[in-house]
Amino acid sequence: MAAIDPLAYVRSIQPFRALPQALFDEVAGALEVAFLPQGSRIAQAGEAPLQHLYVIRKGVVRIDRHGRNLQILEEGELFGYTSLITHEATLDVVAEEDVLAYRLPGKVFERLLADGQFAAHFAVGLSERLKASLEDSPVSPFQPDLAVRVEQLLRRPAVWVEPTSSIGEAARIMGAERISSVLVRAEPPGIVTDRDLRKRVLGAGLGPDVNVKQVMSQPLRTAPAETPLYDAWAVLLEAGLHHLPITRDGEIVGVLTATDVLRSTSHGPVAVLRNIERLPSRASLPGYASRVAEMASSLLAGGLDAVVIAGLVARLNDALLRPILRWAEADLGPPPAPYAWMVFGSEGRMEQTLLTDQDNALVYADEGAARADWYRTLAERVNADLEAAGFPPCPGGYMARQWHGPLSDWARRFEGWIEVPTPKALLVASIFFDFRRVGGTLGLESLEALLDRASQRPLFLRLLAADAFERHPPPLLLLRLKGESSVVDLKGHGISPIVGLARRFALEAGTRSRGTLARLERAARSGLLDEDTAATMSETYRFLLGLRLRLQLRMVADGRPVTSKVKLAELGEIERSRLKDAFRAIRHWQERSAFQLGVDF
Repeated sequence: MAAIDPLAYVRSIQPFRALPQALFDEVAGALEVAFLPQGSRIAQAGEAPLQHLYVIRKGVVRIDRHGRNLQILEEGELFGYTSLITHEATLDVVAEEDVLAYRLPGKVFERLLADGQFAAHFAVGLSERLKASLEDSPVSPFQPDLAVRVEQLLRRPAVWVEPTSSIGEAARIMGAERISSVLVRAEPPGIVTDRDLRKRVLGAGLGPDVNVKQVMSQPLRTAPAETPLYDAWAVLLEAGLHHLPITRDGEIVGVLTATDVLRSTSHGPVAVLRNIERLPSRASLPGYASRVAEMASSLLAGGLDAVVIAGLVARLNDALLRPILRWAEADLGPPPAPYAWMVFGSEGRMEQTLLTDQDNALVYADEGAARADWYRTLAERVNADLEAAGFPPCPGGYMARQWHGPLSDWARRFEGWIEVPTPKALLVASIFFDFRRVGGTLGLESLEALLDRASQRPLFLRLLAADAFERHPPPLLLLRLKGESSVVDLKGHGISPIVGLARRFALEAGTRSRGTLARLERAARSGLLDEDTAATMSETYRFLLGLRLRLQLRMVADGRPVTSKVKLAELGEIERSRLKDAFRAIRHWQERSAFQLGVDF
């Protein structure tokens, strides 16, 4: 280990990093070096409290309560503050290895607490610490402010025409004002865009004397003036719009265009959407995955939450499916009967940040069963096109080419998984019950209704919880910086346990929400989770998703295979500490839930 100045090292650690220089000078005059041999009992519950705050420079410290391990602390982590604040020893503190630490006397620590930011580091709960660690992530100064209010992007006031106006008049106004849309003072208000002129007027062979009411779109999809840019992106992507009227106090004050949004960032989702809309053929699909990764990297560098980025990626993936389905139908002819293209897993929950394995299926109306070959061919073509775009095939085979059939068959499957919850049924249910329709016109209300019945099936819910507990964080003693045990799986050890248990509570609560955060919120509102637990697990989930995205984008940039696995030694001191906090919070939630639900853990 390279020599380092103790003061420089302590100064690099939070919360000392933000201390005013005058207060840090007190640290400089009081800092001591301590050596704690392996096996040393540094503190014992019920005995004298610690009199120093410790910063670990080298080695491992174990924190126990009643013989049970609570925490493993390593380089850059602190201990002793609980004793200093409460003046009690409530935990056992043991040197798991030889420990070299820097320590600060309690009296100096008390004076430092006069600084609000320093004190807050020890006072806030885990959810706030995880949120702060995300907010502390570096933001590129070259990125736009993604939280800017959309009213700041408006270039001019709204331009209106009367409902008695002709298309010719509307076109002349648009040309004179150099705008791509006009609003119509109808009830409710409408809009006519340059695309409407091309498709609904010229494309339909209509003349300039046609009334605007014949081609306008209504009712309008609007957004309040205070809407942040990233939420406006979501609206444009979700609705497939290029014009979004902006309101203030209920009145339309202007129209935000896709071009306005494109000016704000060339790597945003609207730019990717434009590329999707201009795809001429299947041959242009390769490269989509890299464009999504570039966009995600740009948005993350701009400070956007990984959960928000995932929602934008999901909407782009939905948009990509539209031309793929259109090409397939153009080749195969019109569908014999309505169908629905479903996605599952992280795509179904709208939580996929980079393109991962396909999880999809095809459902068609029962009257289409006589032409099952048409749907089988559709599934093959769409799966192949998605693979060409960068979505790898699912290793487990959960893809439409294997999973397709009439709606009645799917209803029987769903009912069977709920009524006879075998281990295989639980595995499949944990995948398919996150379904979301992203293509086709067939309604899936019958499948939604079957999921609603799950709340009344205690055996299914109990076994679903037990299945969720199969995925859990690694033992804290294995969360070490060295050796093979230092490799952790952010998805398997952290994200999946939260997703699985949130799904189980959401089904009991009877919500049709698919997103993990929405499920946690609904479970809390239903009284199945206390609000503190829901808040902590929500921030834990955000932290893990953000950390995984940062690391995976680094893998993409380095040309390495993208994985959810990471070595603890590759993480920064704050990331490593918060990751351990996150794993500990997940395990605590699982243990409490197992007791609450009467399930072994």
